[in-house]
Amino acid sequence: MLYTGSCHCGNIRFTVEGEVKGAMECNCSICSRKGALMWFVPGEQLQLLTPEENRSTYLFNKHVIKHHFCATCGIHPYGEGSDPKGNRMAAVNIRCLEGLDLASIPVQHYDGRAV
Repeated sequence: MLYTGSCHCGNIRFTVEGEVKGAMECNCSICSRKGALMWFVPGEQLQLLTPEENRSTYLFNKHVIKHHFCATCGIHPYGEGSDPKGNRMAAVNIRCLEGLDLASIPVQHYDGRAV
């Protein structure tokens, strides 16, 4: 399935391919404030439709995840990093995907505060 996603104002738009079988909700200091439901996909499955200059990036803690957000509307549609094997990954905020029934997606809770 090909999904289209964006921030609220549309300055950041993207497509992502795959099947959303579940999402993760993390309680770390940034994720709990954002309220994001993250779906992890290989990085090549996410295609940015707008210029990279339209996104801002926040790094914290170990600086391994690039938390991308829109400087205009403040929404965090996705992040980028690597899995333990070094493969490029994208963490897509499924709340930013069009036409997805959020109530039908199982959510796994992750204790990011303990890490």
